[in-house]
Amino acid sequence: MRRWLLPEAIEDALPAEAWHVETLRRRLLDEFHRHGYEYVIPPLLEYVESLLTGSGRDLDLRTFKLVDQLSGRTMGVRADIAPQVARIDAHLLNRKGVTRLCYCGSVLHTLPANLTATRQPLQIGAELYGHAGGGADAEILHLLARALQLSGVAATRIDLGHVGVFRALAAGAGFAGEHLDDLFGMMQAKDLPGLRELLADVAEPCRAGLLALPALYGDVTVLARAAATLPALPEITAALDELRALAATLGDLPISFDLGDLRGLHYHSGVVFAAYCAGYPGAIALGGRYDKVGKAFGRDRAATGFSLDLRELAQLAPNGLPRRAIVAPQATAGEAAALRQAVAELRAGGEIVINALPGDTPADWHEAGCDRQLVWRDGRWQTAELK
Repeated sequence: MRRWLLPEAIEDALPAEAWHVETLRRRLLDEFHRHGYEYVIPPLLEYVESLLTGSGRDLDLRTFKLVDQLSGRTMGVRADIAPQVARIDAHLLNRKGVTRLCYCGSVLHTLPANLTATRQPLQIGAELYGHAGGGADAEILHLLARALQLSGVAATRIDLGHVGVFRALAAGAGFAGEHLDDLFGMMQAKDLPGLRELLADVAEPCRAGLLALPALYGDVTVLARAAATLPALPEITAALDELRALAATLGDLPISFDLGDLRGLHYHSGVVFAAYCAGYPGAIALGGRYDKVGKAFGRDRAATGFSLDLRELAQLAPNGLPRRAIVAPQATAGEAAALRQAVAELRAGGEIVINALPGDTPADWHEAGCDRQLVWRDGRWQTAELK
């Protein structure tokens, strides 16, 4: 047995990737901080009653579970940090007004999301609690667009949807419990043959509305088509009005609409969105409103936010690795102080300086990523190309 093998869809981050990911992490968290989002670090694992309660039960099948040797209770390794942040807002901070929080940490999934996905994403995100209006959704969407821009991966499209449309149609068609989950799964997959079979006995106009939902995507004219096509249920009218008002505040973003793009049936409560960028087949970031999550922790707070996998983002983002210098330690007693001063100045300026060890060769330095060396010339230490 090769002991160095890792489990399937679990991988190390080697130096170049790890530094690139860490650089992005610092850049994005600093930007969130400048927007007033406070940083929190939830624990890696909790009791499953906390991780999966209420709206978090959508994560049940994605969560690794184990027994706590101290209490005998079942614990889970987090598969999503957002519910943990909702717990912090509702139970620990317990503020009356708006709270802005951000986070970054590893999560673990029982199965990869797709054939190329990792089971250990590095999730980073921002959440806004305590404001139910469209202004909060607009702020979160602008912050997401800014984060992608700072990463060098501009959003080419941000799709908006609303789970209230699906919920109203499903309720009107009489779906509940497991049958509702089946309908939701087919709608997510946009499985039209399956939907036609499942909806064969459903009365109009909800049947026609559900069948029309997967095709309602495109520019802002989709909202007018939806209003003309879907039944005039109060919940649907309110959802379309909400999307229309939100879109009016996002004229500087590449907004489009997809009313059949659904996820988080027991998690999201209103507007949902997905951001896409060039060179990547799926959504690079997901988010939306989840107003009911805090209720399970004692406070029914309005909430909206987004998250993305920082390792996925790093694969798309430009990687400007810093140049390196090598310091040869053959300094005489009279040159040593000047050498230390030169090294300190280079490091203070952002350079990476590696101290050569006895027995090192230029090949070793090249392998370490070095392209320059410090040499004693004209009475001082200077950088020169490494041959």
